Amino acid sequence: MTESERREPEPSDDRRAAEGTDERRANGPVIADADLARRRFFRDFAGELIRTAATVAGAASAIQRSSARAAGVILNPAGAVESIAGERANPAAGTAAGFRTAFRMDGDRLVLIDQRRLPDQLVEYSCASAGEVAQAIQDMVIRGAPAMGQAAALGLALTAHAMRDNTPFIRRATLRGGATALVNARPTAANVRWAVDRLMARFDELGDPPDDGHAVADVLRQEADTIVFEAAADHERLAHFGLDLLPEMADRPLQVLTHCNTGPLACGQFGTALGIVQVALHVGRPIEVFVDETRPYLQGSRLTAWELAQAGVPYTVLADSAAGWLMARGDVDAVLVGADRIAANGDTANKIGTYPLAVLAARHGVPFYVCAPLSSVDLATPDGSAIQIEQRAGEEVTALRGIPIAPAGSRALNPAFDATPAELITAIVTEEGALRSPFEIGLRGAFDASRARKAHPPAYAGFVGDEATSHAGAV
Repeated sequence: MTESERREPEPSDDRRAAEGTDERRANGPVIADADLARRRFFRDFAGELIRTAATVAGAASAIQRSSARAAGVILNPAGAVESIAGERANPAAGTAAGFRTAFRMDGDRLVLIDQRRLPDQLVEYSCASAGEVAQAIQDMVIRGAPAMGQAAALGLALTAHAMRDNTPFIRRATLRGGATALVNARPTAANVRWAVDRLMARFDELGDPPDDGHAVADVLRQEADTIVFEAAADHERLAHFGLDLLPEMADRPLQVLTHCNTGPLACGQFGTALGIVQVALHVGRPIEVFVDETRPYLQGSRLTAWELAQAGVPYTVLADSAAGWLMARGDVDAVLVGADRIAANGDTANKIGTYPLAVLAARHGVPFYVCAPLSSVDLATPDGSAIQIEQRAGEEVTALRGIPIAPAGSRALNPAFDATPAELITAIVTEEGALRSPFEIGLRGAFDASRARKAHPPAYAGFVGDEATSHAGAV
């Protein structure tokens, strides 16, 4: 994106509301340009967290001052400062309680929602180091590539804090060991390595090894906090670009099909594919979601359905093998999926079962959209054949929550992901726009646009209330 292509500031909320405008431009919306309804929505979404910060640069220190809220934002702003103590019952059926994020900070601990226990129980799981976070990622306490990347960054920062008074050589060895454990916990997800590499690059900038352990801890925590804040902003932008792709139906709700889980539980603060659904619903676009159950770990029926139920979004759980039947009936207007890794040519690794969906969508003329931040893109991976596919335990296939569903001794193949060829993808939706084939050109251009945008951190006018605009600068 060139400087001339960047959007100029648009009218204030009040002026926009008075004129009733909803202008769209070729490059799509950016944070400061959202229309009135969207701006109010994201203001509510961010709640108290974003109100403490004006820019990405200021966000890091602001989060340091209010770490208990750092990653605990809930779309329901009334619950944004709520703390889960032990085990809690779910809200009553039919009650819209809002989307809940995957993690929060509580002092020197990273507190995760234990996603293995959903939807039956809402339970928290506490980590105090990179090693503990790596184990939580491996065990799928937390999952979803964007959320895992953010959690990995915070876990590595916690290790730096715990090692701040150790000798420089012990500190360096411990951090590098923690980084290795995190990257290897679930190797298909590009976001974990991306986040860990960012923190370790900051560590290396301090010298080899840096003497001041407190300075190391501060720098790594600031970088982790910045990753969290950037994710919130980037996912908002992605949601806007995705919304612009969805057709408006004249006489019925829009019907979309999702696979796996792509809401706040998987993405940190907001969501990718489900983020688009949330915005569509909020701005008054009637929408219904068909939720693939996503065998064998059931991230769709356990997690996506739980998130949609909590937020009051109409949905129907669907057996994975029923998607073709549904498309043949003409009941799917678009398929929205996430991504754990996107290769340079646009081939995409996502939860197992995504590739068959793409084939079915192509057969029936249904748009197939991959919705993922640039942190999921790995330009060093040329194509899908070079993506390492995680193989998980066969027991996840032959048993369901410890109950056998196959004969004793059955062997099972359990690839966690598959790779969808780029030619089956209608568009890849990122925070820098909806990219179409040839994807390699578009992805490299998106990285250039992202670097240019983040070289001049944007004001968070799309998030913060009017009382914070004096800190945000011109928007």
